Amino acid sequence: MSCSLLQYHHHHHYHVMTLLDTGHLITILTAAFFLVASYVILFNAFLPPSGVYALDVLAQDTHYKYLTLFIIPMGAYFVIANWVGWQYYQNS
Repeated sequence: MSCSLLQYHHHHHYHVMTLLDTGHLITILTAAFFLVASYVILFNAFLPPSGVYALDVLAQDTHYKYLTLFIIPMGAYFVIANWVGWQYYQNS
């Protein structure tokens, strides 16, 4: 039996994403972000312009493309580091 985000209530069945589906979605979005970031930062020097305006603007930029693409992992690191610090504070 898969664990769902909402509970069954009486005899009504709520159709929701299971935790496994949520995990798959997070994995797919992470892989897509990695591919886009890899193209913009690494492969754009070797490949012709893609024709996608947003990707080409980021690929031609020499400074802000790093800010745009690294803000997500750095934000995640910041949140995790603060959460760990809060756990140490609460449990000391």
